[in-house]
Amino acid sequence: MTETIAPPAPVRSTTAPVDYDPRLTNDDLAPLRKQNWGSYNIFAFWMSDVHSVGGYVTAGSLFALGLAGWQVLVALLIGITLVYFFCNLVAKPSQVTGVPYPVICRSAFGVLGANIPAIIRGLIAVAWYGIQTFLASAALDVVLVKLFPSLAPYAVASDYGFLGLSLLGWGSYLTLWVVQACVFWRGMESIRRFIDFCGPAVYVVMFVLCGYLIAKAGWGAIDLNLSAVRYTGWDSVPVMLGAIALVVSYFSGPMLNFGDFSRYGKSFAAVRRGNLLGLPLNFLLFSLLVVITASLTVPVYGELITDPVATVARIDSTFAIMLGALTFTVATIGINIVANFISPAFDFSHVSPQRISWRAGGMIAAVGSVLITPWNLYNNPEVIHYTLEVLGAFIGPLFGVLIADYYLVRKQRVVVDDLFTMSSGGRYWYRGGYHPAAVIATAIGALVAVVPVLAKDVTGMYTAAQYSWFIGCGLGFAAYYPLATRTGRAERESAA
Repeated sequence: MTETIAPPAPVRSTTAPVDYDPRLTNDDLAPLRKQNWGSYNIFAFWMSDVHSVGGYVTAGSLFALGLAGWQVLVALLIGITLVYFFCNLVAKPSQVTGVPYPVICRSAFGVLGANIPAIIRGLIAVAWYGIQTFLASAALDVVLVKLFPSLAPYAVASDYGFLGLSLLGWGSYLTLWVVQACVFWRGMESIRRFIDFCGPAVYVVMFVLCGYLIAKAGWGAIDLNLSAVRYTGWDSVPVMLGAIALVVSYFSGPMLNFGDFSRYGKSFAAVRRGNLLGLPLNFLLFSLLVVITASLTVPVYGELITDPVATVARIDSTFAIMLGALTFTVATIGINIVANFISPAFDFSHVSPQRISWRAGGMIAAVGSVLITPWNLYNNPEVIHYTLEVLGAFIGPLFGVLIADYYLVRKQRVVVDDLFTMSSGGRYWYRGGYHPAAVIATAIGALVAVVPVLAKDVTGMYTAAQYSWFIGCGLGFAAYYPLATRTGRAERESAA
């Protein structure tokens, strides 16, 4: 086998040799033959990730924490800058090697052990895929009821519905389920074109909506504080730190598997520029639009409305309601595909590459998103608490292990061919296929990080739960490095 080493500089992508082990590869997991995404494509990816109903509500909630507007903006800037920094770290190994997230994890976890981070990330994505589809379908319900008032009775689950969802809700959910599946099925190039459209489309609607409300209320009605300022001086510091942690946690999922997208980047510099445009600059602008729009709903409609679809629904124009609600629906579809469809597609395909293609992996996730009845999941905070947050506590350690492995242990050098071999001579083959250092470090980080999540009611634990990602990431990072280097094997590999 010809040895292909991916150096620190992103100089090329590779093609898959015919002797890659079939148990570890297929056309979707193999190194890319061509990497052609530019800065705008990465920028559009982040726009799709931010510009959704969930992103709108999350950004608005930060301005309702009882802080002054400038304090929220400082917290936002610090939080999104951290996300930008972390995304650049996780982007490089996949961009250099041209392989997706679960494959690059083989360098740390072993060629079989990489199924651990793949399955964890895939399960989280399935749950959120179903929830985001439900939120988008709820926006579509608003449009349908506005256009066809006779459908209103069918939107009541207790009268017409089953499994907790109304008949109209089922129709909207399955319609969006099919639309998303069709976009996904056409492949990454179609997905790229779709997300290139989604993000800018939401900006158009946001600026129009904001302009409409300003025309109604006047510039003087704009207020960056969505609630009374309660925290001043040193009392505001813990709240600001919590806001910073919330921003990082919101992006923790797509940040972990960002390699699934950065692998398409034509250069690491292009990926980094796209991250700069799509994260600090885009997120701050979007957040300002959100708080301005939300604050203007008070003088215009007499109450604070933090749901953009509900805000659009108040406009006395059928065309405006249709355009606004459909745009936010499409935007939510965009984030769902990029954050919660593509990830499990690679992750589940990685478990059995010859039996599960990338498309089949995505459809497994799509079917699973219906079976978990996400509308019941979303409406039951206890279930979300003990499923999504528990699984989410594993994201931090997985991130920490991957970063420690690539930058400290491997010194940014990965032998691409060895990622696809189960030979005992391969650099990423360990006894049983699992690297014990990565498994132990992940377990340590996850177990400690999940304690405050499960014990929020205990004094002091609620605050600690906000930092579960940081706790898990730090412990995973700190535990992995000494465990991985103790054997001396890592030094031999980095010198190869």
